[in-house]
Amino acid sequence: MTQRLLLLVALLVLGHVPTGRSEFKRCWNGQGACRTYCTKYETYMHLCPDATLCCLPYGLKPVKTEKV
Repeated sequence: MTQRLLLLVALLVLGHVPTGRSEFKRCWNGQGACRTYCTKYETYMHLCPDATLCCLPYGLKPVKTEKV
């Protein structure tokens, strides 16, 4: 009986744990990071699905090409 109770409590606790590494969310094909604020060495590209900023280092910022 105590083992079943322990199993039930463990399943309830695991059900409330967020999936994945929530503090290391990635964006822009894995090159950027979803954060509340970008650092001074990063630029903001777009919003992540959880409404945080997708921050890219300046060296990875895509270059805009002109269409003719």
